Amino acid sequence: MTDRLMLLDSASLYFRAFYGVPDTVRAPDGTPVNAVRGFLDIITRLVTTYRPTHLVACWDDDWRPQWRVDLIPTYKTHRVAEVVAGGPDVEEVPDPLEVQVPVIRDVLGALGIRIVGAPEHEADDVIGTLATTASMPVDIVTGDRDLFQLVDDSRDVRVVYTARGMSNLEVLTDAAVVGKYGVLPSQYADFATLRGDSSDGLPGVAGIGEKTAAGLLATHGDLAGIIAAAEAGEGMSAGVRSKVLAGLPYLAVAPTVVAVVRDLPLDVPDHRLRPLDEAARSEASALAEKWALGTAVTRIVDALDAV
Repeated sequence: MTDRLMLLDSASLYFRAFYGVPDTVRAPDGTPVNAVRGFLDIITRLVTTYRPTHLVACWDDDWRPQWRVDLIPTYKTHRVAEVVAGGPDVEEVPDPLEVQVPVIRDVLGALGIRIVGAPEHEADDVIGTLATTASMPVDIVTGDRDLFQLVDDSRDVRVVYTARGMSNLEVLTDAAVVGKYGVLPSQYADFATLRGDSSDGLPGVAGIGEKTAAGLLATHGDLAGIIAAAEAGEGMSAGVRSKVLAGLPYLAVAPTVVAVVRDLPLDVPDHRLRPLDEAARSEASALAEKWALGTAVTRIVDALDAV
């Protein structure tokens, strides 16, 4: 089997699991475990469908890094539950999900699935670094469009996009990104900067939507080319030019916020998928019993046996 790395945008997936599995699924002590079960079933489906040989659960050690907020103060503001001076702000997470995150980490550990995060960085940045430095083909699993910027046919880096549900997964290649948005993956970060993204608190350039952003990039190549053309008064209508020029303060900082980091100094332990040894099977079985995870653990153990 050819080596293939799968990178999980973990929070994206366990949020999806939480909302996709009824919260009546609970452990004997009453703790909800719907996100745990759902997340395990998602991984099982991904491993059996795409056959990765290596897998990393990428983690938000800091879901809203201060250096991004310093550049764009509205970045993810609407998702802040509590501001923490000198530390990562607390994300608004439903209490029934928050109590499950440590359980998810424990079960992944028992299964030998590596969790990798980085201080002051999001899972996107961990994914960007691992995808960029990988020596094998890569599948990135996410519901976040920002990661489309990492798609690269020349290096066999794809995005398995979950936005339409696990029964309607989309595999995005260069052609798929062009088909969706009219821009190359290498242009996607500039496209997202221009368009903005209300779900991340990114305002975009006022008056410039997806169609105009794609047209500008088709004509001028990248954000630098668009700005140069606007300043020279060439290659765009007067109305669009005025919008670009009015947005220059935003355009001076937004690209750094939107671009995923690709050069973090990560310490990644052995992340090859393997069948569990007897000690690991015993630990996984004990966790399954403690948390009433039922066949979710059995299914993922069987999937690892088939790797």
